[in-house]
Amino acid sequence: MPLFGSTFSPKKTPPRKCASLSNLHMLDRSIREIELGLEYGTPTVNLAGHSLKFENGQWVAESGSFTGDHREMQRLRKRNQQLQEENNLLRLKVDILLDMVS
Repeated sequence: MPLFGSTFSPKKTPPRKCASLSNLHMLDRSIREIELGLEYGTPTVNLAGHSLKFENGQWVAESGSFTGDHREMQRLRKRNQQLQEENNLLRLKVDILLDMVS
């Protein structure tokens, strides 16, 4: 016999019903697309007048949208390369200075 009265015994929960009564998840992908109308095109984004589309895991400029900025992109790539080289040189100098101090 328990010391402070009856023991705690919760009621059993009723069994759960099936989450989805639809059998569409069992259909083939092509049949699902026909049934649900899931015909997606490639995702496109329009940013500041430039149109980009998502292909093969990367955002690619649509043809003709970045033609005027091609020279600017080359200039930025060249500047980026220069900054990377400068960064590598500065890291080398820091390593040499740390070796000299220790």
